[in-house]
Amino acid sequence: MAIFTHIVLGANDVAKSRKFYDATLATLGINNLGPFGDKAFLYGKDAPEFLITKPANGKDAYFANGGTVGFAAPSRAAVHEFHKARLTNGGTDEGAPGPRTFTPTAYAAYLRDPDGNKICTYCFLPA
Repeated sequence: MAIFTHIVLGANDVAKSRKFYDATLATLGINNLGPFGDKAFLYGKDAPEFLITKPANGKDAYFANGGTVGFAAPSRAAVHEFHKARLTNGGTDEGAPGPRTFTPTAYAAYLRDPDGNKICTYCFLPA
């Protein structure tokens, strides 16, 4: 059983964030499942699990210092595609694809979305 029902990140420009997440998450087999009202979009494989939205309180969205949202990658190649997709979709590099030392098979990439939220993807399959 998963420990989360969903994760939500704020976006100041939902259209810009949608373009970014459509491109990066598609590399992991995660789909845009459509709008949620007029200020949000839902993402998932079979059901909504991740949302981008204008903050409900009407204030600007901003990123969490020290916060990271991690997505599962089906392969090391997908880690590279995820990282590459950010180049043309408003994201910035936060850690190039490659091995991570905390486990023998950890392979990851980190980036920031257009609003500065840190996201990453990990593959734990052997090379």
